[in-house]
Amino acid sequence: MNESLQKNRVRLKSLIKGTAFTPLSMLWEWVYRVRRSFYEYGVFKKATFKVPVISVGNISFGGTGKTPTIVWLADWLIENGLTPVVLTRGYKGQLEHSSGLLKSGQKFRLNPFDYGDEPLMISNKMKKGAVIVGKKRAENLMKYFSEVHPDVVLLDDGFQHLQIFRSFNLVLFDATMALNLYKVAPLGYLREGLSALKDADAIIISRADMVTKEKLDKLIGTLSEHFHHRPPLALTRYQPLGVFDVHDKYIFSIHELKGLRAIAVTAIAGPDSFYRYLESFGVEITEKVSFPDHYFFTPEDVNELLIKASQQSAVILCSEKDMVKMKRVSLDSRILFTKVKVEFMSGEAELLKSLSKVLRLDSPVQ
Repeated sequence: MNESLQKNRVRLKSLIKGTAFTPLSMLWEWVYRVRRSFYEYGVFKKATFKVPVISVGNISFGGTGKTPTIVWLADWLIENGLTPVVLTRGYKGQLEHSSGLLKSGQKFRLNPFDYGDEPLMISNKMKKGAVIVGKKRAENLMKYFSEVHPDVVLLDDGFQHLQIFRSFNLVLFDATMALNLYKVAPLGYLREGLSALKDADAIIISRADMVTKEKLDKLIGTLSEHFHHRPPLALTRYQPLGVFDVHDKYIFSIHELKGLRAIAVTAIAGPDSFYRYLESFGVEITEKVSFPDHYFFTPEDVNELLIKASQQSAVILCSEKDMVKMKRVSLDSRILFTKVKVEFMSGEAELLKSLSKVLRLDSPVQ
């Protein structure tokens, strides 16, 4: 009887939510569709530049793997002799509402509190090129263009940033996101309707190795209903590169994590994926500590974690993005992070072929 009553309450709650939020969701989707149409038909003007602009974005809220994908794409562009510049907002950094320039190869320690965690992480990994930080991305690109001389611009989180004309739209989805969340907010977790996929030039589904084939097929089927053409569709996963300390020194292989006692600490959009990732390698997570996405750790936060680590005979384990901020507070040897890179399960050749056409690469390095 109690179980039946509980089920009825859940159904009633779902019905009330659907009734209350459906008009808001429809209005939200309509506003974004009209906005996209205004840019498409020239009612709102787009800034244009004399080099190709590749947008790496998504439709859903939260993390879909944009940062590691940008790192992979920048590496590929550099291998093909091009100089990339990444244009990013620098979310929650001090320069988000002004501008800042990060050139690759800068040796002095830069502050993530100024530039943001993701821009600093991207810049640290780029062999050449630069990262331009600031909310007004078109203005900032014009400001620094003659100084950085890009061959190609990567527009981070750019699918809804329609103020800049782009040559190629790469749209990412996270395979682990529940299918019932593929509705426009506030009913679901989408920024805009899937009808916007008409502007997608390629699709990447990240973390594709973390779900069943059945779920993957359902997701691809859901997305395919909104394609006006058949864009390249690639599946990716994260290849582990090992465990590193606060000085970026390699400590041991990811496979040596089995049996390690660790406090798993995250300040990322999808903490559960990080926890599952660690557990898949046999990490014994003694405690899961989640901070808001892009959170800046304080000395008090880290001291408390280190005390817990001593009490639990554990290390502190975080993501590479979090370590950018963590090591500004402490250089304790018990703080470790995992480093990963994007690995394609399928669709890489087709994606690179499309990109090569846009970039006019005759014989690209694969």
